Amino acid sequence: MQRVSIDSALLSQLLTIGQPVELCNESGQVLGKFIPAINMADWEPVGPDITREELDRRLRSNEKRYTTEEVLAHLERR
Repeated sequence: MQRVSIDSALLSQLLTIGQPVELCNESGQVLGKFIPAINMADWEPVGPDITREELDRRLRSNEKRYTTEEVLAHLERR
């Protein structure tokens, strides 16, 4: 893929928008789309808010458990 350098004014505009945008010429013809790169350093991992103790308790419990197939079947009945 070839690269095209842009000036600082356009760069500032694109980064300020922060979401995909269409790039057009003066007559409004769409030339392409700009999709900002995602910097994963700006994101935190998302996980369940559950403690190790709660996970251990669940493993030891006799509570009813459901398979994925059982859950999907239940949801389809609704």
